[in-house]
Amino acid sequence: MFEHKSNAVAHSSIFYRRLLKFWILGTLLITISLIMGTLGYMYFGDLNWIDGLYNASMILTGMGPAVENPCDSLKLFASFYAMYSGIIFLSSVTIVFAPIIHRFFHIIHVEGKN
Repeated sequence: MFEHKSNAVAHSSIFYRRLLKFWILGTLLITISLIMGTLGYMYFGDLNWIDGLYNASMILTGMGPAVENPCDSLKLFASFYAMYSGIIFLSSVTIVFAPIIHRFFHIIHVEGKN
């Protein structure tokens, strides 16, 4: 996927294409997670879509739920969604920054560079 340290640093056009691809992947992961959370809040909490999106967004970014959970099924959903969200948010940030970090370390460690 990325070039080996024995290879030259990728051209900037390749790097920017890779950066766009990873940004799209991270954004897709967040979007799918928001849709799942919104639908879960709509189903289990009987909320409208804007309140469901708001709660899903708040949990996904680690801010916590905005609406009090009135029933046990919504409390269970919110608990599992919060655990899932903690992993997904950090994973998507890592995915987006992976090409940048790789390029930085690749520039530092290119073999044959004096």
